[in-house]
Order: sequence, then C-alpha cells, then structure tokens
Amino acid sequence: MNGTPDSESGTRPRRGGRPAEGQPVVDRAFALLGAFDSDHRALSLADLARRSDVPRSSALRLARSLVHVGALERLDDGRFVVGLRLLETASLAPRGHGLRAVAMPYMEDLFHVTRQHVLLAVRDRGEALLVERLSALDASPVRYRVGGRLPLASTGVGLVLLAFAPAAVREHAVTAYTPEHGDDDIRTPADLRRALAEVRRGDHAVGRQSHPWRLSTVAAPVRDGDEVVAALSVVAPSSGFPDAGYGPAVRATARAVSRRLSQDGGRPAPLEGL
Repeated sequence: MNGTPDSESGTRPRRGGRPAEGQPVVDRAFALLGAFDSDHRALSLADLARRSDVPRSSALRLARSLVHVGALERLDDGRFVVGLRLLETASLAPRGHGLRAVAMPYMEDLFHVTRQHVLLAVRDRGEALLVERLSALDASPVRYRVGGRLPLASTGVGLVLLAFAPAAVREHAVTAYTPEHGDDDIRTPADLRRALAEVRRGDHAVGRQSHPWRLSTVAAPVRDGDEVVAALSVVAPSSGFPDAGYGPAVRATARAVSRRLSQDGGRPAPLEGL
C-alpha cells in the first residue's frame, strides 16, 4: 500500500517506466521519499533509483540534496534512510499530529478500558492513513503501524471513512472492489454497498476477519462539526469479542473527541508543558 493516490477515486501514479520529460524536481524528490516503506526502511542508491523510477544519476543528485536538508540520512554502509527533518515537518500536519493531540487523552481512556488495539485514522484519498495506535504488550498481532496505510473497504476505520466520503469516492470503491484479506462478510461489490449503508445508518462499523488472524473491530466516526474527519476503532481477537461492550465505548469516545474538535474550532489545543 505504498504510494499516494492522485485523485479522489484512489488511482495511483504508475510506478513503471522513467519519469516523464520535464517532470518537476519536487515530483522526483517525493518519488524518492515514496520508495521507503515499512519493509524497506534503508535503501541503497540502486534500490532507491529502481523503486522510485528515477534514473540513477538523478537519484544520486536528489538524494544528496535531501540529505543536505535533513529529509534523508545516509548510513555508514552508504544506504539511505528517512531523515528526522520529515518527522519535524509532519508534526505540523493538522490532520495528523494535530488531530492526534486532541484525540490522545480520550484514546488513552479507551485503551485502559479495553486493553486492546485502539486506532485513529484519516482518509487520504483512496486509503486510510493511520495517525495513532495504542496497543497492549500482549494484544493480538496486527500489521497496522502509525503512518501506514489501510484499505478503506476491508478495515473498520476504513469502512467508516468510506461510508462518509463523497458519493463519487464511495461509488468508485464499490465498483472497483474485489475480495481480499479483510472483512469476512464483504465478498462482493453488493456486500460493500450494503455495509456502507449500514455504517451510515448506525453511525458505526462492525467487522470480522479470519486471515491472517481472527480479529474483530468496532469503529466510529470522529466529526468536526458535520464533517467526518477521522475514524476511531478497537481491534481485538474475535474469540469472546464483546460487541455490546466495545461498541458503546468506541462510539462514546468518538463523540467525545468530536465535541472537543468542535469546541476548539477544529484546531488542536496547545500541548502545555512540552
């Protein structure tokens, strides 16, 4: 799930081939940064050029520039890694760390009640982007990581975000849907359409999956006024999953975050003492 969609429909730029003639430098720079993911945290110059589809000579020049400004760092063995300058800049994103600053106290309360995975995600065009995750040491394994991307059509937070997305985004997702590892009850486009309608009616999503682990989830929308800006969920083992207990807790937490966002005018409160 790497890369960034280039339209609200979720279409991504093609990886294959060389950069288009006259492609702006900033596009090639972001192509280099986009070559990194959770399975490729350190890349040689050859791998960086190959995964970004940028010619090796251009990749070297751009990588040196990015190292100079701190967006990349170079290890002793010559490989490149993402630099701390990007973390510093990303911390200013209101839909990321800003939202997290507002939601975190409520997420911590929910975490202490459930002792499971508590997720907060926003929609980034055709995918869900995980903003925060709290997990107990003995919680069931999941593949989700902060900053990682999740499919909209087969995760609890994704279903909530998709259900309240613009109609064109929902329709594209339904039309393009194919079964994948995800919710056991959504196997066809018609299933997805019904599931999204149920989420809108009930203002929450309930999902279950059996692969690669047997997990269940309850997710609810976080609003800033009338707009759904994020989704909050609990993910736990399906065995003994207490729908009746987790559901109200997740919905109450999402409403509390929504009220705080509205009170703050959509702006995160300042973090005192930091």
